Amino acid sequence: MDSFAYFLIAVYCLVDDLLKAMLGDTRLRSRGFEPKLSDSEVITMEIVGELMGLDTDVAIFGFFRQHYASWFPMLQDRTTFARQAANLWRVKQQIQAAIADQIGAPLDDLYIVDGLPIPVCAYTRASRSRCFGGVAAFGYCAAKDQHFYGFKGHAIISSNGTIVDFDVTPANADEREAANGMLDTLRGTLLGDKGYISAAFKEDLRHRGIDLRTPARRNMARTESKDELSALCKLRRLVETVIGQLAGRLHIEKVWARDLWHATSRFVRKILAHTVGIFLNVTHGREPLHLAGLVPG
Repeated sequence: MDSFAYFLIAVYCLVDDLLKAMLGDTRLRSRGFEPKLSDSEVITMEIVGELMGLDTDVAIFGFFRQHYASWFPMLQDRTTFARQAANLWRVKQQIQAAIADQIGAPLDDLYIVDGLPIPVCAYTRASRSRCFGGVAAFGYCAAKDQHFYGFKGHAIISSNGTIVDFDVTPANADEREAANGMLDTLRGTLLGDKGYISAAFKEDLRHRGIDLRTPARRNMARTESKDELSALCKLRRLVETVIGQLAGRLHIEKVWARDLWHATSRFVRKILAHTVGIFLNVTHGREPLHLAGLVPG
């Protein structure tokens, strides 16, 4: 077997073991027949496809149908594959959390939070768009100096880049409110940009065992030394790397879906693929965020 085949097997064994441990003797589906293509096979194809840069159901289905049909003989119908994948979004979310646990991310004492824009259409067409009506909204991304229509992603990562939690809100949602709902189980230091500055928010987090650290605005007194500021800036750049990978390698900013069900599944599988990439790197002694070259050519 070639190196890609071994990689595919490694991902499948990871997913299948975790899925079996999660379910035990419980059936995932309360009624009806089990699908011909196993859930572990579907999730494996999604993860490997995403890490290869194949970010649509059509592309993932097409690759494995063309090159690995003998490995997945029940992979027959693209629509069935896409529907099964979308139905598994909650399971993929649970698997991602389990892998993050194995890496030790929730036990870290340093976290970084940041957001990213997820447009659903070109800004010039937003007023005429019917995509995600009543859910998407107009927003502004200060980092890109960009107005957009769609959603905003919110990521909290550990000190090695593992995504501890990820949420998607309308683009006009307050970043602090979004982060607030993802911090219930975390303790330690939380680094954020100027968008998270709020005396009330900082005090509320302090009572919950979280020390929020942000850059100071021009009219604010600085309490950190130059060395401390330099160290904090270096750490904050870690989340920029992760967001860059989500946007560049995993194309999370491209919303090909036309409903929340499929969109949610796409978001979740990209976060899962990123976490699996870190897990495989850590277990093989590579740099956690060195996703380039992870998938054998």
